[in-house]
Amino acid sequence: MTSKADQQDLENEIADLEIRLEHAKNRLDEFPGKTSKIAIGLPHVPSIDSQRHQHAPSSLTPGFPPTAHHSLILLSDSALPLGSFAFSSGLESYLAHHRNAPTVSSTSPIASFRRFLTLTLASLSSTTGPYILAAYRQPSRLADLDNDLDASTPCTVARRASVAQGKALLSVWQRCLQSARPEVKTSSAAVTALEVFGTLLKEPVDDDGLMANGHFAPLWGVICKAMGLTLQQTAYVFLFNHVKAVLSAAVRASVMGPYQSQGILASADLQESIENCLEREWDTQVEDAGQVVPVMDLWVGRHELLYSRIFNS
Repeated sequence: MTSKADQQDLENEIADLEIRLEHAKNRLDEFPGKTSKIAIGLPHVPSIDSQRHQHAPSSLTPGFPPTAHHSLILLSDSALPLGSFAFSSGLESYLAHHRNAPTVSSTSPIASFRRFLTLTLASLSSTTGPYILAAYRQPSRLADLDNDLDASTPCTVARRASVAQGKALLSVWQRCLQSARPEVKTSSAAVTALEVFGTLLKEPVDDDGLMANGHFAPLWGVICKAMGLTLQQTAYVFLFNHVKAVLSAAVRASVMGPYQSQGILASADLQESIENCLEREWDTQVEDAGQVVPVMDLWVGRHELLYSRIFNS
C-alpha cells in the first residue's frame, strides 16, 4: 500500500513535470530560431509583431508582474538579508595564497579571478546543487538532506558559512516571505516541511538523536518551491546569487572595478557557465554529490589563518 509520503512525492513530481511542460510549450512558440541549452524558467517574451495581436492575459494587471515573477525578483535581490556579502567564498584566501606565486604573477588580476570564478561555480554546483534539487523535488526530506549535507561538509569554515546563511534565510521566510507567499497548489508540501523544520531547529536533538543544522542549500530549494519558483529558476538563481556575492567581494578587494564586475555578470560566458553546471548536476543524486575542486576547501579553510582579512570567510 502506498504511504501518504509516497503519494505526496508523486504529486510534487507531477506538478514539477507540468511546470516544465508549460515552459517547453513556451519555448516551442519561439521557433524558428535558436534555443538555449537549458530552460532557466524566465518568462517567455513573444516578438513585437506577435504582441500587437495579443491581448494581455487576464491574470495580469497592466504594469505589474505575476506573483511568481515577483517572488523570483525578491529571491534574486542583492538586498535579501542573508549576510552573503560578508563572505568571500574563499576568494580572499585565494588571492593571498597566489599573490607571489610564479605562475600567477605574470597573469592579470582579471584573468586570475575568472579562473577562480570557474572553480568556485564548479565546486558549489557539485557539492550543494544536488541537495537543492532534491529538496525542491521532495520537501519532506528537508531534515534528512540537512543532516546529510552537514555530514558531507568536511571544511569547518564552509559549514559555518552555510549554516549562518541558511538560518538567515529561514528567518526571512518566517518573518517576511511566509505571509506574502503566492497561493500555489504545489507549494503546500514545502510550507509544511518548513514549519516542521523550524520546530526541529529550536530543539537540541530530534527523535533519532540528530540535531537540525539549517544548511543553506536544502532550505533554499524548499523555500523557492514554497514561493512558486520553478526548479530551473531555483537552481539558476542560487548559482547566480553566488556569483554576485563573489563579484562584490572582488570589487571590495580591489581586484576590479564595479563596471568590470557588472560586465562579467552580464556576459554570455557566465550564463553558459551556469547552464553547464546545472546540466552536469541535474540528475546527480545526493549520494553522489562531492567536491570536484579539493583545493577550494583548502582556500576556504585557511582563510582564518590570514594575518589580516576583511571578510568572514
